Amino acid sequence: MKITNKAQAGSFESSDVLVMVEPSDAKGRNIEFSSTVGVQYGESILAEIHKVLDELKVEDVQMIVNDKGALVPTIRARVETAITRGRGQQKGTLA
Repeated sequence: MKITNKAQAGSFESSDVLVMVEPSDAKGRNIEFSSTVGVQYGESILAEIHKVLDELKVEDVQMIVNDKGALVPTIRARVETAITRGRGQQKGTLA
């Protein structure tokens, strides 16, 4: 399924991550990523994001991820929730 709506999950709070998604006309995944721990963990965080997108079979997406030191389970939950909302499968912020 494709992303059909703008959606978000998470917050700017410490130890959380804000994930915003929207439909993309371009092919592929365009992820804008920033993190307070990006120097140390940026590559592993991005790998985890791609893993969740693979599991959800998301190919084309525009995504903004602003991490404030979230743990892996939080990152996974926020990405999954934003994608689910973006597909119109769950009500939530911006949906």
